[in-house]
Amino acid sequence: MPETKLAPHPIDPSNVDKIRMWLAERGGLALWRSINFSNIGASWTTPVNDEDGNPKGKPTWEAANEPERIITDPAEVVVAVPKEVKRFHVAIRQGSQGMTMKLTDGATRRVRAAVAKAGEGAWYEFDYGMQDAVIYVADKTVPLTEWKDEETTDEDVESGN
Repeated sequence: MPETKLAPHPIDPSNVDKIRMWLAERGGLALWRSINFSNIGASWTTPVNDEDGNPKGKPTWEAANEPERIITDPAEVVVAVPKEVKRFHVAIRQGSQGMTMKLTDGATRRVRAAVAKAGEGAWYEFDYGMQDAVIYVADKTVPLTEWKDEETTDEDVESGN
């Protein structure tokens, strides 16, 4: 049976140095998926090993007991340069325990619809200062093996260039 090639793992430009170090010195990358039904789309990327070379455990109780994928080859990683495609104000509410703030049900529907409309691979981040949901897509992807630190600047990321 032919081997299925997995899609490259996208990372943010701000994480390039850390990811390179994890690949070179910490046994690679462990990709974890959420098993929490309230946070089903979440994922985490951690080094395979801790600083002492011991296997690193799952990053949170929400993660599955085992990583979904382990990456040891830098060629399986791409740097996704984000481009802002939409920004809008969202309503928030206090969490059930009173310790966190969450999107209201209506705001959650708006965010999910905007991410779906932006296309596959789109994501959102919360701008806490403005109380906005910011929808992003990868403007370009560059293989980690070809990424040069001067590829992008903070100004490029903020302006979407």
